[in-house]
Parts: sequence; C-alpha cells; structure tokens
Amino acid sequence: MRVVISILFVTCLLFSLPALGIESPPAPYVGSKSCRECHERFYGLWSSSMHGLAMQPYTETLAKEKLSPQNEDVVIGKQHYRADVGGGSVLETDVDGKKKQYKIEYALGGKNVFYFLTPLDKGRLQTLPVAYDVRKKEWFDTALSGLRHFPGQHGGSEAPVGWQEYPYTFNTSCYGCHVSQLATNYDQKTDSYTTTWKEPGINCETCHGGSETHNAIMRKLPKGEKPADDSDLGLIRTKKFTPVQHNDACNSCHSKAMPLTAGYKTPERFFDHFDLVTLENSDFYPDGRDLGENYTQTSWRMSPCVKGGKLHCVTCHTSSGRYRFKKENFNNACLPCHEERVKNVAAHSHHSVESEGSKCISCHMPKTEFARMQRTDHSMLPPTPATTIAYQSPNACNVCHTDYDAAWADKLVRQWRQRDYQAPVLKRAALIEAARKREWSKLPEMLAYISDPKSDEIFVTSLIRLLAHCEDQTIIPALSIAFNNPSPLVRGAAVEALGHSPSMDLLQDLAAAAGDDYRLVRVRAAAALAQFPNIRPQGRAKENVDNATDEYLAALMARPDSWDAHYNLGNYYLGQNRPKEALVEYDIAYKHEPQSVLTLVNAAMAHAKLGETGKAEEKLNQALQIAPNSTVALYNLGLVKAELGDLGAAEKNLSAAFKSDPQQANAAYNLCILTAKDRPGEALDWCKKAAALRPLEPKYASLLAFYQQQGEDSSAAINTLETLISRVPAYPDAYLLLAEIHEKQGEKDKAVKVYKQALAVEGISPKAKEFINARLEAGRSK
Repeated sequence: MRVVISILFVTCLLFSLPALGIESPPAPYVGSKSCRECHERFYGLWSSSMHGLAMQPYTETLAKEKLSPQNEDVVIGKQHYRADVGGGSVLETDVDGKKKQYKIEYALGGKNVFYFLTPLDKGRLQTLPVAYDVRKKEWFDTALSGLRHFPGQHGGSEAPVGWQEYPYTFNTSCYGCHVSQLATNYDQKTDSYTTTWKEPGINCETCHGGSETHNAIMRKLPKGEKPADDSDLGLIRTKKFTPVQHNDACNSCHSKAMPLTAGYKTPERFFDHFDLVTLENSDFYPDGRDLGENYTQTSWRMSPCVKGGKLHCVTCHTSSGRYRFKKENFNNACLPCHEERVKNVAAHSHHSVESEGSKCISCHMPKTEFARMQRTDHSMLPPTPATTIAYQSPNACNVCHTDYDAAWADKLVRQWRQRDYQAPVLKRAALIEAARKREWSKLPEMLAYISDPKSDEIFVTSLIRLLAHCEDQTIIPALSIAFNNPSPLVRGAAVEALGHSPSMDLLQDLAAAAGDDYRLVRVRAAAALAQFPNIRPQGRAKENVDNATDEYLAALMARPDSWDAHYNLGNYYLGQNRPKEALVEYDIAYKHEPQSVLTLVNAAMAHAKLGETGKAEEKLNQALQIAPNSTVALYNLGLVKAELGDLGAAEKNLSAAFKSDPQQANAAYNLCILTAKDRPGEALDWCKKAAALRPLEPKYASLLAFYQQQGEDSSAAINTLETLISRVPAYPDAYLLLAEIHEKQGEKDKAVKVYKQALAVEGISPKAKEFINARLEAGRSK
C-alpha cells in the first residue's frame, strides 16, 4: 500500500473581525449641523457624547483639557516613542539616535482610552504606537495592551502586532464605527486610499439617513408645524423601529462581526450584512464571558431578557449612548419585568439597598477590562463563580470582592439560591471547552444540545463551528436539523460546517439553503456548493445558487483592501479547480499580510494541483519559517516529500505534525503506511492511533485490520472489522477484508455469512454489491 497523497486544503473562510464600516451611498447627506437649527437640545447632547466624539481632530484645546504630558518613553523593540502633547506629534528615536516625527492628525475614543492617528504613505491613516489611559492619566504601548492572554494556550499570550501593520491601519480596520458616511476609495492597483467621510464621529444621519430632503420639507412649513403624515418627514423614524431593528442598528458597530457587504444602513437586517463571531473564538471564555474585546452583541444575544423580545438597546441607552436612568432610579431599567425584585432589591441581592451590590447591573452586567478599556457584560446572566473555578472566567462577586476567592462566592450563591442555576452554564461551557480541545468523548452531548430547540443560539452556533474539526459522520443528522433552526446565525453555521466535508447527499439541502431569506445563509450555502464545480442544479434551484454565488463573491470582496478577502477568493478559485487564478489572489493576500501561514499553505496546494511540486515545497518551507510548529504546513510538507520520493523527510514532517497536534489522525494514518515496509510494529501503533482518534472513519480501522492480518494476528483483525461494521455498516471494504480473512483460515461458511450480510445492507452501492456477489459466487465454487 502507498502513502495517500491527499493534500489538506485549508478551506476556512477568514474575515476581519470587528464590525466594519459603510461605503458612502448616493444619498443627500448634509451633516449634523443642519439638525441644530430645529433640534438644538439633541444636537448638544449628541455633539458632547461618545458617539459624537468617536473621532475628532487633534487640537490644542483637546490636548490641554484631556491629556497630560508623557514623561517617560514607551520602548517598543529598538525604538523609543514619546508624545509631544503640545506640539501634536509623536517622536520616534532608534538605537542610533535617529529621530522621526509623526504628526497626530486625529484622536479616537476618549471614554477609557485615546488612540491617535497619523497620516502615512498611500493615504493610510495609522494608529500611533502610544495611547493615553484617560482614567490613570498615563501613556502606554498601544499594541502591547491589546494582547490576548489565553490560559494554557500558545505559551499564555499572543505576539504583539507592529504598529505600522494593517491591523492598525484606520482605513482598513476601525474607521467605520468612528466616522460617518465614509467612502474608503481603495485603489487595488496602487494599493492606496483616498478615503473620505462626511464628518468624524457617528452623526445623526447614520441612523436617520440623509437629511437634505427632511430639511427642505420642514423649512417650507410654518415654524413648529409638522406634516400631517409622519411618513412625509423625509427621513428614517427610529421611534417606529421594532426591538430587532433597534438592536441591528446598534450592532452594526457594536459587534465582533464579519462583513458580507460593503455597507449597512438602518433599518436593514444585521444578518444580511454581517456574520457574528461566537465562542469558537478564544477571545471568549468557554462560558461566554469576554476575554478579549468582543463589542457586546455576542453576549447580548445570550441574555434571557433580550430573548424575551421586548428589550432593546434604546430601552436603556439614548441614541447618543448615554444611560437613560438617573442615579436614584438606577434599577428602573429592569422594570416592569422584574418589579418584585426591584422593589425588594436587598432581599434579592443580599446587599444593602444603598450599596453598589444592589444595583442590578453590578451582579448581572459586571465590568471587566481589556486593553485598558472597561466593558460591561451584556449577557445579563447571574454570577457563576463555579465557572471561575473551572475556567478562570470572571464573575461579578469577585470583580467586587477581590479579597475573596471564587470558592467563597460559589458557596454563598448556592446558599442564597435553592435552584442550581449554575449547572446549565457549567454544562454548556464544558461542551465548548471539550470541542475546543477536540475531545469528542462528549460528542453525543454536543449533538443533543445542537438538536434541542430550547438551546442557546450562541452556544449552538459555537459548537457547530467547532465541529468543523470533527470527522465523525454522526454529526451530519444534527447539522441537518440545524438547517431548519429559526436563527439565521445557526443556519449559516450549519451550512458552513457541512460545506467542510460536503457529500452528494447534502447537495439538495445546500441548494435549498441558497434560497434562504437571509444573505448570511445564502452566502454560506454558495461557499459550500462552490466545492462542486462540475455539478449544477436545475430550474429554480439553479437560479438560487447562481444568485447566492454572486452574493458570495461580492462578500469575499466587500473589503478588497484586506488580505483575507484575497485569501478567501483564492480558496474559491482553488475549490473551482482554477489554481492559476487562485495563485494570483494568494500572491495579493501575501503582499498584504506576509505572516499568513494559511495563505502560503494554500498557495502550495495550488502549485501541487498544477504539478509544481517543487514550488509547493518552497511555499510550505516558507510557512514553516513563520510558524515552525504549524500542523497544517508540516502535514502537507510530509505529503509533498512523499510525492517527491523522500520518504525519510516525509516521515519526519508527518511525525512533527502529529506531535504539534496529537489529534491529527491523517498524519498517523500516513505514518502507518510509511513505516509498514520495514517497521511493521511501529506501523501498527500508528494505525491504532489513527483508528482510536477517528473510530467512525472506516479507512483508518480498515487499514489497522489489514496490518493486523499482515502481522498474523487474525483474531485482532476480525475484532477490528466486526467493530467497524457495527459502527459503519455501509462500508463495503470491511466486509470484503473480513470475508477474505475467514477464507484464508478455511472458514468458508463464515465468509459466506459475511458476504450475505453485506448484500443485505442498505447504503452500499449497487456496483459494490455486484462485486461482493461475484466474490460470494467465486467462493462457493471453490
């Protein structure tokens, strides 16, 4: 038997994560100052709010009123940085004493932190390497503060990103939620920007639409008069929004999301323009609490209050972002649904009425901090110190009571509440944690959770996405059930997951999903169907698939200035067997982001499809220079080396891939084949590992049985095959090998029984049954 050269094509779709901005549509926007004429009070509230000041020009007044001098350099690598607050610049000094000055053009934020922008080449506005902590009144390293610290992973933290790299380019990263009516104006040929916006900050017209028509209508009317019909006001009336429309309008910025289009406008639907990051991302703890910066919506959708359908963002916040309820009526935000608890707050909270602990948000919306920015947990779930014990996630009790531990808090909340409200949270967090670690012993529980219509939308989506790493075919029925989930987020995740290992049986379901009411689901269906370049549905289904494919390709290029747009388009071309076009896109992606291992790995796959094995090897070696322990690069390099006949190097790289990821069953499988010729005992061990890791992958168990028989352990081979048949009854090779073993042992009756058993199984193809029947007749004639 030979090494199976089945190069692993990395099909995951990557998008920039923060919810992104809008391309300026052809609408009559005239700016917020035009609102001031009639709405002086609202203009004053807006202009001084964090929405109005989301971005502002750097001025002498701002510097004097908001900033303090930087007295010590911030050292980043070999460079020293110091802000000249009065001069409006940041000075860079290298080890040789060479100096370079960067002008501060704009300031971002200001509630917790001020970030600063400077103009660079090709129209880029870049976030400067020093930022200002408003509360502590001190300067700090922008990039270092933003590192995610993952317990037990990657040595505990990420590596910092250089301040001049694309994640800190304002034009391609955070701009869309800091300015209004923006046009990126990116030129791909020159890789440059002529970015424009109507005004800095989030203005009135962001939610109400262009106001030129409204202004003209109102100026024609006598002062104080309104049109008889509200619909004649000439702008979008947010007061008429449903709760979902309110939430979608706010979440277009307040989400860790993946863009599907170049622009969102109120009152459009969120999932027609974005996908949402959930707990598959390690910026979340397994129980859903924030670890990195997650922009609110993911936790918000976990809130029981939100699920009730009445609560929305503007229930508690004004349109400018302020909290609606005054200090003396702080808990009234929770009325009328929780009137009894609000009236008897001390009995409910176990804290005195006057204390911070009796504010509803103290226990249900505690503040945590990341990158020096405080954020409020919007899941509104009660404190769960048990998850702190299990996963080190924060809980409200110990956020305040820092002198006590989580065990103390856990004991108290269990005394206070007869119902164990923590149990469901612990259970679903355990499923997320197991799925992240690819521990599939809990797979039946995961599938049961996914299939339960009462399960939480965010956790279901997260589990489905994490199951992309699971090769067990029993996931398919649960994913098929999720196709009909009422949530477009869940449906989109299910479609995408099935697209990772598509089969002919699922084509009809995927084609149906291409006609879904939500763009998110349609785009995910088109991505899955793109892997079947030679199969096209007919009639109405064809029209749906064609339209969805157009939306999919448009989604890939919604952000042509980002590396991942070109990486994803390259994946599309590679799936369509168009490797030359894929290489063009991978080359663009690599120029944008030379640290992307996945770009290099998939470029290697494109070269392999073209028969350019040497170039494939070169790309994989390049990937390993960036990430020496990359499992996917090591694995594919092992297969390329085997293709080139260098079996020693193939074994070395496949072994390294398995060491990097002990769940890599494919590496173990190929190592079994590689070592079988001269080290049968070692080969058998590799086969056992592969079969144990993927007990429902029939080729692994079948190969194990083959080598067990080769090693003259027929009883073990028979046991392996009988177990395989019980798990995967429609796998014909298992019956053929089992019958062959019985025949070699002279057990003709047992062989005949196996052949007949196979012929009675539904799911085995007619062609395979024809071959099995021929073997049966040949055996009878001997």
